[in-house]
Formats: sequence, structure tokens, C-alpha cells
Amino acid sequence: MEAVARYFKFAERGTNIFTESRAGLTTFMVMAYIIAVNPSILSLATKGQGPDQISTIVMTCLIAGVMTLAMGFIANYPFAVAAGMGLNAVVAFDLILGRGMAWQDAMAVIAWEGIIITVLVLTGLRQAIMAAIPMSLKRSIGVGIGLFILFIGLQEGGFVVAGSPLVTRGAITTAPVLVFVVGLALALFLMVRKVKGGLLISIIASTILAIVLNSWLGTDKAGFAAGTAQAPAEWITNFGNNPFSTLGAPLSHMLTIWTDPALPVITLALVVFSLMLSDFFDTMGTVIGVGEEAGLLDEDGNLPGITRVLIVDSVAAIAGGLGSTSSNTTYIESAAGVSEGGRTGFTAVVVGLLFLVAALFAPVIAIIPQAATAPALVVVGYLMFTITREIEWGEMDDLFPAMVTMIVMPLTYSITNGIAAGFVAYVFLKALHGKAREVHPLMWVVSAAFVLYFAADYIQILLK
Repeated sequence: MEAVARYFKFAERGTNIFTESRAGLTTFMVMAYIIAVNPSILSLATKGQGPDQISTIVMTCLIAGVMTLAMGFIANYPFAVAAGMGLNAVVAFDLILGRGMAWQDAMAVIAWEGIIITVLVLTGLRQAIMAAIPMSLKRSIGVGIGLFILFIGLQEGGFVVAGSPLVTRGAITTAPVLVFVVGLALALFLMVRKVKGGLLISIIASTILAIVLNSWLGTDKAGFAAGTAQAPAEWITNFGNNPFSTLGAPLSHMLTIWTDPALPVITLALVVFSLMLSDFFDTMGTVIGVGEEAGLLDEDGNLPGITRVLIVDSVAAIAGGLGSTSSNTTYIESAAGVSEGGRTGFTAVVVGLLFLVAALFAPVIAIIPQAATAPALVVVGYLMFTITREIEWGEMDDLFPAMVTMIVMPLTYSITNGIAAGFVAYVFLKALHGKAREVHPLMWVVSAAFVLYFAADYIQILLK
């Protein structure tokens, strides 16, 4: 135990193995939904054109487990890694269904964007870009992610739904919303009382309530997603169908995708570029936001030893592509474990081990309804929103980009869009105010890239 404490620097970061273990369990419980959601997007939503569902479930757990363990042991930070939401939707709805690509080709595209990001890390360019970002934007990124998480929590709890004109309040008389409200009230009560493990207790209690309501009202009337809030149909993953069949399948497509006449090289390059930017800045925003919440950033807003974090994250993108689970990235839900006191890589080690175990018990994890984890997301969103007290509310050229960054993230459902809008606004306004020399040269380069990012669809239309 002493060796573990020394390796992970428990004393230096003011933590212990019990706190780290609880934090790891909390992070896992909050992000375990990916075990069920990722296969539903890649395998089910693609209408038979995606990878095998059983293999996707197992590989989602396996790659997330291995890469999160790597994050814990190599980077020694409480960051968990799994298949990225948003990126998996791009693979399913844009590449596979929209462009008609074979799923092996689509996963090869993911592997390529991971390779490019890894090169940027090894050359130091990715770190240099992060160091060039002004503090006001760094902190607004953290706040924006907090609002994004809170928005997701309200949606998963059924409190916010699509409506007129865009979103509206959901029907508060439904069982899922009742579970969400009770869970949120319990989570807030436990936090006010400073009860350790409050978020985890809330998730477990809410799941039990959901099971009771589902049994009492019946699955048709209760309104929980099929397979959740009830005893699982089977307790152990069925390994009889070769669940590792998709591992390595994209390898033989890494070069052939560039010679496919149905997809011009320039179009494919723009697709890879857009995915790379999304992955690049999603991770950057997550690391800054979660690192700020954990108090791990230095006085300049940088994360010490960030190169190790970025290397693991970049390799995870490659692994996700070659493992056919879409790009794996550092998860914003890591903030849940941080709010429980997680400060070292041991938190990530716990998460990684639980993902590996979950490969055996995926059906059990899948019974936790989204309404039970949604309160934790709302609370975490609030905690990250408190970063606003650290932002220096100065002139328009600093204030407007910060506001745009924070608001665009949840409204467009994209961390990358928020960062892109904030960067472009920052450079533009600094130039208008005659302060162009205050802008780091890399900020000009990245902002120009983001202009291309916003114009990518138009460029592709022109090239057709």
C-alpha cells in the first residue's frame, strides 16, 4: 500500500486509496452508459451496416479499460477514457449511413485522425497550442463544459425535451422524471451534508427506485428505455459469438480508403481534418475543465505533465479506430470522480479495471436508466460552473469570446463548436481593438483552422 501511495503521490495531492477508489467507482457509474449507448449507435442505428453488436459491446469495454489504465499508470491523473459521444455519431450517421462507407473504412478514418493527433503531440505542437490559449478562454472552456454536462443531465432526466421552438420542459408526471427529480434532490441533500460518495449513493438509490416503479407500473407505462430498470435477461455476456471479431478489422482498409473513387481524396482529407479538430479540442477542453475543477492546473492554467495525458489520449483514438469502437477520448464525466475527491491516476485505474470487468457483465450495467445517472451530471455541471468566479470580466474583446465559448457548447451540443467560436471571436475582436500583437501566433493559426472547420461543408459542396 505504501508503494501504491508513493507511485500515485497520494500525500502530495492530499488524498488516499479509499477516496480514490470511491471516486473511480463514481466516474465509472456515471459513464457506464457508454457500454450500452455506443453499440446502439454503431451497430443498431446503422441498420445492419455497422459492426457486430456483441463485439462492439465487448470491445467498447476492453479498449476503454486498457486505455484508462494507461491514463492512470502513465499520466497519473483521474481522467477516464472511452468511446467519444459525438464522434461515434459522426461515424454512424455521416460516414456509414450518409456517405455509404463500409464500417471498416469508417473506422480506418478514425484511426488516421488518431495517428495525426499523435504526431502533433510527439512534435510538441498540440501542447504549444494549449499553452498559447489565454486564461480567460481556458476558464470559459471549463464553464462551457459544465453547462454542457448540466444540459445533458437535464435531457437524460427527461426534464428538458425537444419542443417548440427548440427545447421545452418535459412531462414531469412520468416515472423517469420522478426518478431524476428524487435522485437530484438526494444528491443535493447529500452534498449539502458533505456525505462522501453522495453522487454514487444517488445513482444506486435512483436505480432501485426505477426498478420498483418499472415493476409497479409495468414496462409499457413506466417509460424507461427497453432493458433498463429491470432485472437483466442474462447476467453474463455471451462469448459464444466471437466478440473479438471486429478487433483489427479496419487495418486492411487503412490505405484503400485513399484510393476509393466514390470518395475523392480532398473530401476524405477534410473529413479526417474535421474529426481531428473535434477530437483535438474536445480533449483539450476536457483536460482543462476537469483539471481546473480538481485544482491540478498551475498558475498559468496549464496541466503539469500534460504531454503524457495527450499521448495516451491520442493513442486511444487509434485504438478505438482499430478496435472498431470509434475514437476513444478523455471523458468529461471524469469530473464526477473529481467531485468525489479523485486527484490521482489511481482513480483512473479503478475505472479501467471496472470497464474490463464490465465486459463480462455488460447486461447488468445496462439496466441503470439514464434518469438515475442524470442527477450526477447536473451536480457536476454546477460544480464546473463555479469556475466563473475565477474569470476576469474585462473588456468586450475578452468578455464576448468567453461568453460565446460557454453558450455555444450546450446550444450546439458540441465542445468543439464552442471552442471554435470562442477562438475566432477572440482573434477577431483583438484585431478590431488594435491588440493583434497580444494574440499568440498559434492562436492565429488555430483560429484560421477553425474558420475552415466551419466552412468545411461549403468547401465540400464546391469540390463536388
